[in-house]
Amino acid sequence: MAATTHTVSNQPPPLTGYDVYGSDRALSEAVQRHIAPEALAEADRELGELGRAAGSAQAQEWGAQANTYAPVLHTHDRYGHRVDEVEFHPAWHRLLGHAVTAGLTGAWSRPSGHVRRAAGFLVWTQAEAGHGCPLSMTHAAVPALRADPSLAAVWEPLLTSTVYERELRPVASKAGALLGMGMTEKQGGTDVRANTTRAEPLAAEGEYLLTGHKWFCSAPMSDGFLVLAQAPGGLTCFLLPRTLPDGTRNTFAIQRLKDKLGNRSNASAEVEFDGTWARRVGEEGRGVHTIIGMVAATRLDCVVGSAALMRQAVAQAVHHCAYREVSGGPLAGKPLMRNVLADLALESEASTVLAMRLAAAYDADTGAERAFLRIAVPAAKYWVTKRCAPLVAEALECLGGNGYVEESGMPRLLREAPLNSIWEGSGNVQALDALRALRREPMALDAYLREVGRARGADHRLDAAIRGVLTELADLDGIEARARRLTERMALVLQGSLLVRWAPPEVADAFCASRLGGDGGAAFGTLPHTLDLASLVERARP
Repeated sequence: MAATTHTVSNQPPPLTGYDVYGSDRALSEAVQRHIAPEALAEADRELGELGRAAGSAQAQEWGAQANTYAPVLHTHDRYGHRVDEVEFHPAWHRLLGHAVTAGLTGAWSRPSGHVRRAAGFLVWTQAEAGHGCPLSMTHAAVPALRADPSLAAVWEPLLTSTVYERELRPVASKAGALLGMGMTEKQGGTDVRANTTRAEPLAAEGEYLLTGHKWFCSAPMSDGFLVLAQAPGGLTCFLLPRTLPDGTRNTFAIQRLKDKLGNRSNASAEVEFDGTWARRVGEEGRGVHTIIGMVAATRLDCVVGSAALMRQAVAQAVHHCAYREVSGGPLAGKPLMRNVLADLALESEASTVLAMRLAAAYDADTGAERAFLRIAVPAAKYWVTKRCAPLVAEALECLGGNGYVEESGMPRLLREAPLNSIWEGSGNVQALDALRALRREPMALDAYLREVGRARGADHRLDAAIRGVLTELADLDGIEARARRLTERMALVLQGSLLVRWAPPEVADAFCASRLGGDGGAAFGTLPHTLDLASLVERARP
C-alpha cells in the first residue's frame, strides 16, 4: 500500500491529559458554593489531583481494560473445593484502589464530606463507571449499620478508610473493607416484602442462619453484604460477612454472573445462602426501615453517576466539534451544531447543579434539609437518570461514525447510561416514592416549596412553572397515573430554581426558555436561536 494514500487529517486529538475537575465549571463552582470555607482549600487541592488523574491516559486505559476483560467467576478450585471467587482484571483493582485512597467511600464524618465525596465521585466516574457500584454501596452502608452501634464501631472505620485491601479475610485483620447489598429476589424484584429468604435465630443474641437466594448481588467480592430476610418477627436487615471471624469462608454460593448490557467491568451475581451466618442489624421486622438510609444514599449516587456520564459525553462531543473542520471552519461554530452542543451542555449543567445541591443537604443534616431530601432525591433520581441515555446518544452522534466505534469510548458510555435509572428502583418506583412523600410527609412538600421559592420573582417562566406544580398538586384525581408527569415537573422546577440563583444568566435563561417556558423541542438542538448559545458551548469545553 502506498504510504501517500494514508494521510490522516482533520481528526481531533484525543481528549486526554486534562483536569476533569478544573475544566468543569459547573462542578467547580458548586464546590466553591457548598463547601465550608475552612475545608475549601484542602478539598480543591484533592479534587484537582483526582481530576488530573481521571483525565490521564493511564486512567483512560484502565477504564478500557476493565471493560474489555470482564470479570470471571471461579466456583471451584482445581481440587473441587467450592471457592466462589470472581477474578477481575488488574485495571479494576487500580481504579478501585485509587478511588478508595481518594476518600470516595468516606463522607459521613468529614467537614463538608458529602459535597467533597460527591464531587470526587462525579470526577472519577468519568474515568470508568462500573467500579462506582462497590464505592457507592460501601459509602451508603454507614447509616444502616449505625442502627447497631456495636457493629458500626467495628465496620464504619473500615468502610470509610482510605486503604484498599482486595483479599478476603476476617475484617478484624484488615485496614479497609468494602460492603455490598442484596435485596431483590426472583419472585419479587423491587417488592422486597415478597422476599422468601429465611432467617433462623441462633442461641447467641443477634446471630442467625440464612437460607435463600438473591437475584442481583453486585460486587460479590466485597467483605460483607447488607441483606434482607424473613425472620420470625418479619422482614429484617442482616450483615452477612464473606469471611467468618475464624478465617473460614461463609456459605455464599455464586451461581452465575449476569451478562449485562453495560457496566461490564462490575460483577453482578446471583447468590445462594444455605445456612449462611449473619448478624441482625436493627430490630426484627424493621428491615426496610433499617436499610432505607442506604437506599437513599445510593439513589443520590445514581444522580451523581448519571451527571458524571453526561458531563463526560458532553466533554467528548464539544472537544471533537471544536477540532473537527467542516466547510472551512470548526464544526462547533456551525449554527445548528452549536445549538446541539449548547442544549447538551445545558442538560449536563442542570444535572450537576442539582446533584451537588442534594449532597450539600446531606452535609447540613437539619430537619428541614432531611425533609427536602425526602422528596428531592426520588424526583432527581427519576429525572436526571432518565435524561442520561438520550443525552449520551446525541453526544455520540456529534462524533458521527467515529462515535459509533468502540475506540472512541462513546459506546461504553451509551451502554452504561440506562443503568442508574434501573438501579435502586426504576422510574415508576421513584415517581411513586415522590408521591408517597407528598401524601404522608407535609414537611417534605414545605421544604421543596421553600427551596424553589428562593428564586421566585427572578424569571417569569420559573414563576409560572411553580404555579403549574401547585395546580397539579391541588388536583388529586388520578394522581397515581400522573405521578411521572408530576415528578418530572417538580425536578425541572427545582433545576430551574437552582440555575436562576447560581448559574450565569445565559444558562438560566436558556433553561427556563426551553425546559419551563415551552420554547424548545423534544430533541436536543432545538433551543431558541436568539439565546447566547456560543457562551454555553464555550463554558462546557474541557
